[in-house]
Order: sequence, then C-alpha cells, then structure tokens
Amino acid sequence: MPSGQQDRTLVAGVDSSTQSTKVVVCDAATGEVLREGRAAHPEGTEVHPDRWWDAYREATAGGLLDGVAAVGVGGQQHGMVALDEAGDVVRPALLWNDVRSAQAGRDLVAELGGPEAWADAVGLVPVASFTVTKLRWLAEHEPHHAARVAEVVLPHDWLTAKILGDGSLAPGRTSTDRGDASGTGYWSPATGKYREDLLELAFGRVVRTPRVLGPAEPAGVTDAGMLVSAGTGDNMAAGLGLGLEAGDVVVSLGTSGTVFGVHTEPTADATGTVAGFADATGRFLPLVCTLNAARVLSAAASMLGTDLAGVERLALEAGHGAGGLTLLPYLDGERTPDLPHAAGTLGGIRRGNATPGNLARAAVEGMLCGLADGLDVLREQGLDVHRVFMIGGAARSAAVQQVAPDLFGVPVLVPEPGEYVALGAARQAAWALATHDGRPGLPHWERSAAVVADPTDRAAGAEVRAAYRALRESTHPETRA
Repeated sequence: MPSGQQDRTLVAGVDSSTQSTKVVVCDAATGEVLREGRAAHPEGTEVHPDRWWDAYREATAGGLLDGVAAVGVGGQQHGMVALDEAGDVVRPALLWNDVRSAQAGRDLVAELGGPEAWADAVGLVPVASFTVTKLRWLAEHEPHHAARVAEVVLPHDWLTAKILGDGSLAPGRTSTDRGDASGTGYWSPATGKYREDLLELAFGRVVRTPRVLGPAEPAGVTDAGMLVSAGTGDNMAAGLGLGLEAGDVVVSLGTSGTVFGVHTEPTADATGTVAGFADATGRFLPLVCTLNAARVLSAAASMLGTDLAGVERLALEAGHGAGGLTLLPYLDGERTPDLPHAAGTLGGIRRGNATPGNLARAAVEGMLCGLADGLDVLREQGLDVHRVFMIGGAARSAAVQQVAPDLFGVPVLVPEPGEYVALGAARQAAWALATHDGRPGLPHWERSAAVVADPTDRAAGAEVRAAYRALRESTHPETRA
C-alpha cells in the first residue's frame, strides 16, 4: 500500500457501465480518490456477462484493491441476465439500449389494461429498455433458452455475486437493492415488493429473483474479508456520489441522456415519460431517459469531418437557434418519447443556414432540448427544480455549457470531473461498512461544483425549444400533447 494510506480505511466503488468498468478506491471518511482503474467493454446491445468480470479483473489488477475494506457496484440498469439452475448464464445479456423488445412492451401494456395500470403497479410503463419486456421477448423468440432460465438478475446483481464468490456464483444467493430493482418492471417502489404476477405475465412462469437489500445492508463478505455492499443502478449511484438534496436535479450526458432528482414520495406517470424509480438512500428517484446524448455530438463530428473539439468550436461560433436549423436527434431510435424505430430528422434547412456552424449548434441544441422537456415533466411530478448538476462526458463541452442554462431555465453547475457512479458505489460501501461496524450513518463526502452560468436569455431558449417541439410533433404526430 502506498505510503500515507496505511492509517486510512479504504473503500472501493465499481461503475460497470455500457462501455467500460471504472473502479475508484477512496478514503472512507472523506471520499478522497486515492487510486483508479479502468477496462473497456465490448460494443453492442448484448454482451456475455463474463466480459464484465474480465473487465473488473483487468481494472483491479496490480493490487488496486490492496487494503480495501469494502466495495460496492453501480451497474447499468435494466440489463437481463438469465441464469440456469447451476447459476450459469443462459445467453448473452440484453442491455438497456437493445430495442428488440419494443413490441413486447406494447403487448404487455395492453395485456395489463393500459399504461395507467402499469404506472400504478410498479411506477413505470414498459418500453424496450426495461427488463420485463426483455423477458417477454425471450419467452416468445428463444423458447429453448427460456426453458432453461431458473433465475433472472441485473448486471450489478451478477457482478456483486461474482465478487462475493471470487469468480463463482452460487445459484439462489443473489441480491439487489431497491434502486436497481425498481427498474425491472416487476418490483414496486411503492410497496417494496416483487410483483410476481407481472413476472408471470411477462415470462409465462415465475422464476427466482434476487433478495432486495436495504440501502446500508451488505450483500456479504468475501473469503478474504472484504465487505460487499448492496450495490445499485448507475443513476442511483450517481445521485449518491453527488450527494443530491431537495431541489437538485441531475442531467447526465453519457451514452444515454438522463434527468433525475430525489423525491420523498413514489411517483406514477401513466404517460411513461417518467420512470418512478427508488433511489439508493431509501427515497425515490423519478427519472426521464433518452437514448441519444453524447453520441449525437459524435455523429455531428463525423458528418462535419471533424472531431468533438471541432464541433464545440463550430457550435460556439453559431447563434441561438442555429439559423433556423433544428435537429431531432433520434439517431438510435428513442426511449422518451417511445419511438424505438425512429430516425433523426434535420428540419428548417435552407441555402442560407446550411453551414457547418449551424449544424454543430443544432446538434448541441437538439441533444439538450429533449432533456429540457424531461425537466418540465419532473416539475409536473412535484419536483422543485432549483438548479441542475450536469455530468457525463458531454457536460465538459464549452458549447453545451453555454447552451444549457437558457434551455433549462435554471442555474447549471458542472461538478469537478469525476466518476460519480463509481464514487456513489464507494460511498455506499463506506455506509455499509460503518453500519456493519456499529457506526450507522451515511458518510458526508464534500463535492465541489462550478456554476457554469445562470440563464441569460430565457426567451431565446424558449424559441429554440418551441422549434424543437414543432419539428417533433410534425414528424411524430403521436407525441402531441
């Protein structure tokens, strides 16, 4: 162990995301990051879970976890990991961004009696992202695999169990937390219980599910003596890492775009726009998710024959509204609104505005407009939005930071660069360790954030959003209010 760390209690947090595994080792008392590791995941919308274990081992190689007393896992939500009676993986996991189960979602909504019935039951309305729809797809399209399934778990559940077993997984001994369980479509945040009737509706029979642990309850202790916390979903872990309070809303600009904030009561949105998740602290985390975020800027860079820095420079040179160009950025289909087979649309193009700068600006504005709509919907669900914390790779763009405040209508803060999902998982590990040692209480970890800007021209922002809504409604009439 490096000099100066011998007298500290160390905890680790793992972010097992769509694209990579990131691990941070922190001081349990302060949250100071002392060591980090990283390893890539394969591309695609399905992946064998063994690749996550391989990435975890690569990211923690070289003694990264030496001296670590506790570890927690934050994982990508909704992924379907199907296990047989022996605990072996039946087929590659279908990830949250796999849209093949879109029709299954529509079928399930109708079979239960409509979206309101689902929102009342589990706080969300099934779309392709959620685990419950993937189970229906598996039952219908791969019955030979479905027949082998004895247990279904989520990515963080599976990796937690593998860490506990040092690479092996004991069938029937998996665990999860209320945050990640709330994204399955068959666990209710309002009651804190599984809805086995919905699991049977989706899959045709009831299979084993992980036990749901409390926020500070450990999943177990490894043979080497390292405590493993409950873990949680990536958005819940990010909220824990940021230390969200009332009035704080997070806009995360990664592979997907998410908007979420802490609420004291469960929510139920029959439109399906807001997923009424639980959080990692015992409260609730209403969330809006879009499939298209940072990769919109990557696509714009490709179209313009430049890189992300070039897109940023060009967008900053253009003005509000991109000269009348509007981009509806449904490049990979869309989750919110539920348009899994949609494509992107560029509207308002004329000879006079067909410039690289306007295209770059339209990409930035289009990416952010869908998330600004998400902020409005959270307000309708009773959240007071006082300020926005903007995180994720695209949040560091100067163009994004310039555009966001006027579109969001509130001050925007960008926290210091950090792996907030992994930090939240580490903070949960510190909480579980303190509870296990008879010192209950969520540790306070100070995080600094710079105020990017207050809104300076809300009227211009409102015009950009109006043009965006007009293009969306003309292209997809079903999204009209």
